[in-house]
Amino acid sequence: MITFTKIMKTNSLIHEASPYLLQHAHNPVDWYAWNDETLARAAREDKMLLISIGYAACHWCHVMEHESFEDDEVARIMNEHFICVKVDREERPDVDQIYMNAAYLINGNGGWPLNALALPDGRPFFAGTYFPKTRWIQVLTYFADWYQQERNKLEQQAANVARGINEIELVPKNKADISFSQSDLDASFSGIIKRVDRERGGMSGSIKFPMPSVWEFLLHYHYFTGNEPSLNAVNITLQWMASGGIYDQVGGGFSRYSTDPKWHIPHFEKMLYDNAQLISLYSHAFQVTRNPLYRNVVFETTGFIKRELLSPEGLFYSSLDADSEGEEGKYYVWTFAEINNLLKEDASLFCEYYHITSGGNWEHGKNIPECSMTAAGSIAKKYQLSEEVLAEKIKKLKQILLTERHKRIRPRTDDKVLTAWNMLMITGLLDAYKAFGAREYFDMARQCIDFYLNHILTENNAVYRNYKNNNAGIHGFLDDYAFFISALINFYQVSFNEKYLMKAKDLTDYVLGHFYDEGSGMFFYTDDKYSNLIARKMEVADNVIVSSNSEMAKNLFILSMYFDNTGYEEISLQMIKNVLEDIRKTPSYYSNWAMTMAQYVKRPYEIAIVGNEWKQKLSAMQQHYLPDAIFAGGSSEGKLPLLENKLADKRTLIYVCQNKTCKNPVEKAEDAFRHLL
Repeated sequence: MITFTKIMKTNSLIHEASPYLLQHAHNPVDWYAWNDETLARAAREDKMLLISIGYAACHWCHVMEHESFEDDEVARIMNEHFICVKVDREERPDVDQIYMNAAYLINGNGGWPLNALALPDGRPFFAGTYFPKTRWIQVLTYFADWYQQERNKLEQQAANVARGINEIELVPKNKADISFSQSDLDASFSGIIKRVDRERGGMSGSIKFPMPSVWEFLLHYHYFTGNEPSLNAVNITLQWMASGGIYDQVGGGFSRYSTDPKWHIPHFEKMLYDNAQLISLYSHAFQVTRNPLYRNVVFETTGFIKRELLSPEGLFYSSLDADSEGEEGKYYVWTFAEINNLLKEDASLFCEYYHITSGGNWEHGKNIPECSMTAAGSIAKKYQLSEEVLAEKIKKLKQILLTERHKRIRPRTDDKVLTAWNMLMITGLLDAYKAFGAREYFDMARQCIDFYLNHILTENNAVYRNYKNNNAGIHGFLDDYAFFISALINFYQVSFNEKYLMKAKDLTDYVLGHFYDEGSGMFFYTDDKYSNLIARKMEVADNVIVSSNSEMAKNLFILSMYFDNTGYEEISLQMIKNVLEDIRKTPSYYSNWAMTMAQYVKRPYEIAIVGNEWKQKLSAMQQHYLPDAIFAGGSSEGKLPLLENKLADKRTLIYVCQNKTCKNPVEKAEDAFRHLL
């Protein structure tokens, strides 16, 4: 018998490391990666660029691939008229930023997949998001005809769009003599709190993103002022998120966002950056409230990270896909029958606890586990259990489901390693270590940061964006440096090993040399040695991840205190002045900026702990929420100005200082806390 095998086409993406690009390596489209060779090819052949941008965990990216990019008819049109470029937005956020700006200028909205058409020099004249096959063919043929017959009109459109892209997020230097006050923080609080969903938490809207920085600011504000509504908003948000479907009740970890206002139906992709920041947030909230729910969330989420996103080198992968076996969420949902078959006589208790019903609480009779914040007591009473016994029973039943879930075909892992996201994860682990004292978190953070210092950071303090299979090939962007610096500062504050703080200063000086814009007083997103796009952009507003400029402003302020460097502080101060009106008008998108501004309103404490017993005393202090304190110390005075002349014979002393003035040193943490009042 003769059998026929379809020959699988391979394009140039087969040589790339990005899992997202590799997903498209066997499309009939002649995809190329974004690089100088591809752009030179477009210029040489005088063909339009078709730039398609997405990421591995993007559901609608997969849909468009299946409908259009795997289709021979569509591929023929694309290949004939365009140089087709696939971009992983997580590897190349600089490219994504340019063409996302184009989409907003042309259509007023954006998202992923992002598809842009551009002249051979990269200037876009059209951009949109997802297109069904028929509509996509219409778009391609329309502009293919225009390029042949009305090219001058496309040239004019591209010139207008390029001009608009260059003007977006231009930040003028504010030369006014401005000081910040408590009223500025009060205004930020008022601007945020009026947008909070008072019933379910989060920012009001039909879909909800976690937005960790917003709640971090409200925790800060509560700490500074004692304002109860700010803490209530945080608690309502964190409790509803932790009980909803956006949180993986069985395996831990958060999905990227909720598609409904009740946190029930997630978009099932799980991103490293979300979970890293939420580990920090829940750790801080536990320090303030001692709510055991927050502790459970941190331990379960770090468990998920260790189980599913940890690389052999101790680094962290980027994400898990939303889809498995071609269906969004299939890996995570359950039927009523499955639960009953697995849990037997305990099924009714579990179903009641997690709102599992015979008809399903989602589509097609499936259930997304979610629990009620107040039901545990009544369920315990109904089943004649104490709440402690109920909690332990639920934990064991979840483990049965998790074991069963491991037998399913799991979502694909995007196993590239991104510097910025890994540094957020290091900070999350260190925040959890401070709150809970779990040594494992410290060790995980140290392994990751040391690998970067020993294997990925160059001798001249240049950072690479990506790492996979022992290769790093994309030069770092501002967020890679900013979060690396922050992680180094944070690691110093729990280890008192000055090499980490000195390296933070080295990276800061590199950023000042290659990213700083003297004219605006802000930082460009791209290194001046590797900036070859049609515009050199800045990342200013805080979003699901805080902006790289706001993080640099914070880093510079903290390092100015450690090294008594007024130049660092002057740059940080100027940056905040530049965005002050934005902080006032839209504080929910400038929350990290507002937290840095708060340091100027109330100068942080400088806490030095010097002597052989520094570890115990540091731990005793750091288990508390202290957003207005930086720590230094060790068993010797080291090289920092903060530690000069503070070592005493045979005693470990705690110095609480502010504005370079120190209170009398004490030996007990509880006495040091009295100096913080």
